Amino acid sequence: MQNDEQEIRQLVSTWMAASKAGDIETVLSLMADDVVFLVPGQPVMSKADFAAAAHAQSGEGTPQFDGTSEIQEIRILGDWAFMWTKLTVVVTPPGGAQSMTRTGHTLSILTKQSGKWVLARDANMLASVPNK
Repeated sequence: MQNDEQEIRQLVSTWMAASKAGDIETVLSLMADDVVFLVPGQPVMSKADFAAAAHAQSGEGTPQFDGTSEIQEIRILGDWAFMWTKLTVVVTPPGGAQSMTRTGHTLSILTKQSGKWVLARDANMLASVPNK
């Protein structure tokens, strides 16, 4: 179980680094094909929806993403695990305009597929933080 927890922590670290680098394919490789994202006020998002949105926000002249994920708890139950985190995402529009920060908690369910942990379900409860 300790090794599984380390692998899940590495998944989160890889996700955050790949998101910052704009490495969409690495982020997609960390998801199950049937992944479901739940975001307040938005329709349910699939892997294809996530990929389309990520590709639309990549390349030159698009926002830059940064953030932190603080894992609060990980529980492993065989080939399934869940975790909740405190997530902060900072989006900086092109041209250096004022960045936007969203912060809150996520509740994620992971599954082990072919010996590798992947994200299966994610409930993201981020809210905008007023600029100072």
